[in-house]
Amino acid sequence: MPHQQTKLILGLVGEIASGKDTVAAYLKKNYQSETVSFSQPLRDILNRLYLPQTRKNMSELGIGLRQTFGQDLLSKVIANEVKNSKKKIVCLPNVRLASDLIYLKKLPGFYLIRIDTEQKTCFQRLIKRSQNADDKNKSWPEFLRDLRRPTEIKIRQLAKKTRYRLDNNGNFSQLYRQVDELIKKLK
Repeated sequence: MPHQQTKLILGLVGEIASGKDTVAAYLKKNYQSETVSFSQPLRDILNRLYLPQTRKNMSELGIGLRQTFGQDLLSKVIANEVKNSKKKIVCLPNVRLASDLIYLKKLPGFYLIRIDTEQKTCFQRLIKRSQNADDKNKSWPEFLRDLRRPTEIKIRQLAKKTRYRLDNNGNFSQLYRQVDELIKKLK
């Protein structure tokens, strides 16, 4: 019986607008990976409730769901999506909390990778991309306040537990070269 290669599961941890989605998009385009996002179930619920997808709404919904159904709820949901994926590489671009890892770290082929980016750079990228309804007109003090939300504050602690790191203070080609080297190392 031929040896079945373990799925490569890459959990990305980094502050708001540090480049997690950029890495996920690169992996999808160049390695045909699947992106499984912790925020997607929250976005789906907010859409169903006809509520705006603001950072505040997603943060509060995530906290409420975890309080009601257990801190490991989203970890369980995402781990099942990863298991069901037919792709050889699965990228999780927004790991935020230790509880997000409860089920993921049990999966063979799971790696937690941090993305380091200067906060000023993150702020500029956030304004430019306007991913959430409240991002486009955000001020620097509002951005710093977002970094202190319960779902964001744990990121720095979680990032300290990573074995692998990407530096995203340069340009796209510098970041992509690091991603290619990391994939080569992990395969």
